[in-house]
Amino acid sequence: MVIMKILSKIKMALNVLRSPAVDLNSEELLEWMGIKSGNREMTSEVTYYTCLKMLSETMGKLPLKYYKETGKGRIRADPTPASRILTDRPNPYMTPTTLWSTTEMNCEHFGNGYIWIRRVFERSRYGGRYVPLDLWPMQSQYVTVLMDDVGIFGGKGCIYYQYSDPYSGEQYMFRSGEVMHFKTWYSLDGITGQPVSCILADTVGGAKESQNYMNNLYKQGLTAAMAMQYIGDLDETRRKQLENKFANALSGPKNAGKVIPVPIGLQLTPLKMTLTDAQFFELKKYSALQIAGAFGIKPNQINNYEKSSYANSETQQLAFLVDTMLYRLKAYEEEICAKYLSPEEKEENYFYKFNEKVILRTDSKTQMENLTKAVNNGVYMPNEAREYLDIPWAEGGDRLIVNGNYIPLTDVGKQWEKGGENDASIAVQEPESAEGQNGDQKSGRDNG
Repeated sequence: MVIMKILSKIKMALNVLRSPAVDLNSEELLEWMGIKSGNREMTSEVTYYTCLKMLSETMGKLPLKYYKETGKGRIRADPTPASRILTDRPNPYMTPTTLWSTTEMNCEHFGNGYIWIRRVFERSRYGGRYVPLDLWPMQSQYVTVLMDDVGIFGGKGCIYYQYSDPYSGEQYMFRSGEVMHFKTWYSLDGITGQPVSCILADTVGGAKESQNYMNNLYKQGLTAAMAMQYIGDLDETRRKQLENKFANALSGPKNAGKVIPVPIGLQLTPLKMTLTDAQFFELKKYSALQIAGAFGIKPNQINNYEKSSYANSETQQLAFLVDTMLYRLKAYEEEICAKYLSPEEKEENYFYKFNEKVILRTDSKTQMENLTKAVNNGVYMPNEAREYLDIPWAEGGDRLIVNGNYIPLTDVGKQWEKGGENDASIAVQEPESAEGQNGDQKSGRDNG
């Protein structure tokens, strides 16, 4: 009996090995289910891909800073083990640049981006607390947001995140405080976001079809379709053979410019439909601008310089920061401060903020002029300007300096007031000065 069970298991294993295995994302399985794979991968469209690349890389290159709000303004806070995880090394395999660019990529492509905060319990003499250990981005397509409206998990009205591991198949459940959830602006319930691809499905699909048309045109050697006119009547088999004969002889890059003989009674008429007549490139450019506009990407960032130039690219970069990235940065900062900071840090006014100035860096001449003005007018200390240029601090450079002719704003005009403190001090000093001079003259005569 035991031998029969073993043989049965071996037979089942052999059947599995012999049968063709398909992945859940394979084209065969999708086509069998009636899903066309042509519209499945939108990232193959170049404008869509460029917009994802621009937003993801912009988020990745912005450094995250740790600050503290004090009575005299915000200051750079001393790093803590928790802040170093967020700003230096989120996990053993990723840098902060990789973490934020991956999260933004998931957020823009799927509508939501998730980061799991793995915490460990740190014991102390009187109890303990949970501290962050590392951060892990979660693939958005495998995350399901659940609302516990009846209290199944112990918290009625709480939000939970269910993550299905695509490799092991195991499912994990996380509380809302364990997951930083970033979403797009397009959200109807405020809980989950919707991707831009849902709105632009037809537009992106049309752009992909136009690219497929160009690819097929190149494969045909830029040869137009032809109508074959012949005398007589041919059966289906003979007609197919004749079509294939001339198609193989005329289409393809290898046959470009090739001369072929045509039998008497057969005529080939090209069906001319030029790209110019169809306004192909104008429509393609218009579709690209539509896709970029939906993402908040400026035309010069998708290499469209028709109405822009290198001279005003800095202005467009500022418009990109104000119109597109400020909303994204504010949403990220609010979620990070809400989920990652400890209650003690929130009580003491600690917070995280992205340094958005890195995308506004100008040429070296303009940069030096701006720093010089800031130092001379007491906005920056010299050492702060040197730090901005990655130059070591200098002795005596940690003090604000201004022009010696400057006076406090509250004292402006006092020197012109009659009977003011300045006049009184001058009136008192004049007799002393005169008396001192007389005394000096008298002593001079005595010595003489």
